[in-house]
Amino acid sequence: MMRVWLAAACAAAAVASVALPGADASAQGFPSRPVTMVVPLGPGGSTDVVARVVAEGMRAALGQPVIVENTTGAGGTVGVGRVARAAPDGYTFGIGHSGTNVVNGAIYPLQYDLLADFEPIGLIASQPFFIVARKTMPAANLAELVKWLKDSDGRATEGTSGVGTPSHISGVLLQNTLGVKWTMVPYRGAGQSMQDLIAGNTDIQLDTPATSMPHIQSGLIKVYAVTAKERLAVAPDVPTTDEAGLPGFYYSFWHGLWAPKGTPKEAVAKLNGALKTALADPTTRKKLVELAQVIFPPEQQTPEALHAFQKAEIEKWWPIIKSAGIRVD
Repeated sequence: MMRVWLAAACAAAAVASVALPGADASAQGFPSRPVTMVVPLGPGGSTDVVARVVAEGMRAALGQPVIVENTTGAGGTVGVGRVARAAPDGYTFGIGHSGTNVVNGAIYPLQYDLLADFEPIGLIASQPFFIVARKTMPAANLAELVKWLKDSDGRATEGTSGVGTPSHISGVLLQNTLGVKWTMVPYRGAGQSMQDLIAGNTDIQLDTPATSMPHIQSGLIKVYAVTAKERLAVAPDVPTTDEAGLPGFYYSFWHGLWAPKGTPKEAVAKLNGALKTALADPTTRKKLVELAQVIFPPEQQTPEALHAFQKAEIEKWWPIIKSAGIRVD
């Protein structure tokens, strides 16, 4: 009888371990199927390009496909909301940047909390902007472009990736620096705004090298300066704003990964490990550097570092944005 009882008890314990899944048990085999990376902006923009490079690097580390899903709208709030509402199992996470995961909190009535409703995974990289214009722009250099903008009497147009996106915020900073206003034209992503710049439907744009460089190289748009203290290795002929006559005008923005709140720590750790592996991989690094990305060092690629960095960015930018009156109309 004792042997029968022990056998029954062992069988019951085995069944219970299968029938009662917990965070630890579910994470041990994670991931056992493809995972989805939500991109809150449209195809062709910098965030989309960076996402696809990182997704490929993470795929190799996770041993599962990383499906890139573009979920656009309202300056990225739709896509970030998609991540916030996703099942917290590690199979859905999102890429975001200083616009979608910092600035939007100051200008949109969000249905989620940018800090409390997400599990940070890790920082990826930062990048400066190019100041570019349509190819028919008469200005030959940045000083002439500044004069043209001042003489346009508000009729100039600038394409952005949407209200509150880094391209919009940097454009507002440029307006404030020059003491000139012009019309901001919001799009659903950098890819769309770039197409209208190429077509000559807008005049200028502050955009990432990842989006701009192919069109600069093909002569479809003009470039005047990079908003950084040093020239880019991938674009050594493009002067800095200091060199081009707009000293001290610097702007860069960063990307990171987040999962829904409540995602098991083990799953977050595996996603973070895959991100770190991808960012250490020579092939991935080369692709990102060619896109003018400055990869964060390993110690800043942790969930804790992303949380602290994002919190500091919110505390820095929200007062500036609100005092500037930037809002969704």
